[in-house]
Amino acid sequence: MNNNIKVLIVDDSAVIRKVFAEKLSRERGIEVVGAAPDPYAARDKIVRLKPDVITLDIEMPRMDGLTFLKKIMRYFPLPVIIISSLTEKGSKLALEALSLGAVEVISKPSAAYSAKDMEIQLADKVRAAAHVNLQQTAVQNKACDPVKTDIQALSSTTGNIIAIGASTGGTEAIRTVLSGMPANAPGIVIVQHMPARFTASFAQRLNDLCAVNVKEAEDGDSVINGNALIAPGNYHML
Repeated sequence: MNNNIKVLIVDDSAVIRKVFAEKLSRERGIEVVGAAPDPYAARDKIVRLKPDVITLDIEMPRMDGLTFLKKIMRYFPLPVIIISSLTEKGSKLALEALSLGAVEVISKPSAAYSAKDMEIQLADKVRAAAHVNLQQTAVQNKACDPVKTDIQALSSTTGNIIAIGASTGGTEAIRTVLSGMPANAPGIVIVQHMPARFTASFAQRLNDLCAVNVKEAEDGDSVINGNALIAPGNYHML
């Protein structure tokens, strides 16, 4: 019986498809079952090959990745890893993809982020994505969506802090937790494994949604009530 994690690669770049396929094919327990240059070709392969995980580019010809992701989550829910560029536009689109149901984001190779960097984390991300329960995640998010109610203010503090660590699938869980926090919640520190430059956009998105102030952490920031600090991408926090 073949228990390998079956992966379908969807990207208009032949180089990316080749790099991903070569790297993943060398990993034990992972099998690349196919590759597609655009969503239309991918659609038929999803039905025929039944992959366990999909890697998906955002900017592609004929249909963009976000539109295709919506269709996947509606008709054939699967763990999706988004491939995005390290740009302001790419960061915002990647975060939108996470809110639509993608479980992870990986940076495309660039001057600041090499193909080797991408290869190092790719297999681990695929393995983690394969174990995400999309149905349970959807139920939890639906049940925990923030509602406009009067949250009782904390009457006192103990000087304690809240520390949160998350990886694959964690972005929407963090949104759910933070959106339920009152404005004077204890200081919060967060490490969400995410590529550099994506965390600033992630923090801004959460700041717009939450009663607490959320920002990407900088050297010298204080951990105080009503504030949540997110470690910059590729960093931990001390």
